[in-house]
Amino acid sequence: MDNGASSYRRFLEGDDTGLKELIEDYRMPLQMFILSFVKDEDTAEEAAVETFVKLATKKPRYSGKASFKTWLFCIGRNTAADCIRKQKRHNTVSIDEIGTQASDKPSPEELYITDERNRRLASSMKKLKEAYYTVLWLRYFENLPVRDIAQILHKSEGNTKVLLSRAREALKVQLGKDGFDDENEQ
Repeated sequence: MDNGASSYRRFLEGDDTGLKELIEDYRMPLQMFILSFVKDEDTAEEAAVETFVKLATKKPRYSGKASFKTWLFCIGRNTAADCIRKQKRHNTVSIDEIGTQASDKPSPEELYITDERNRRLASSMKKLKEAYYTVLWLRYFENLPVRDIAQILHKSEGNTKVLLSRAREALKVQLGKDGFDDENEQ
């Protein structure tokens, strides 16, 4: 699997099914990655959609220096930052919207992580610092290599390895607090 590069290349050559394939394959993982930064499902969904809109309209050049997924997640992270800045400028909510903001629909994480063990793991991960949550998510849920994670987080590989090690230790402590025993962690 070439992780989306050929689908994007086909889209650039005029085949719209390439973009549809990218959206199907990467929408949910991208949205979950963005959610780790913005902490709001609606904003994460908006940023993920906006990322694909950028691909479709601006057609940025993919050089192949990093994996396609890493490249896409970098665009998604930048788009999320733009969404956060835009929200800060327009941070007003009408009284009518307050009642409709609370939603009883399941979060994307609950849909994405279906079995009980992973739900508990995700719950424990959410209690970690944002940087720890993000690095663990990218490494273990998105299966990205440290090199790509470092590129997404704008850190050196060494700093990323240290961050990942500290995140694992913090997760181990948090899992102990949340009632996981060593057998359940494996």
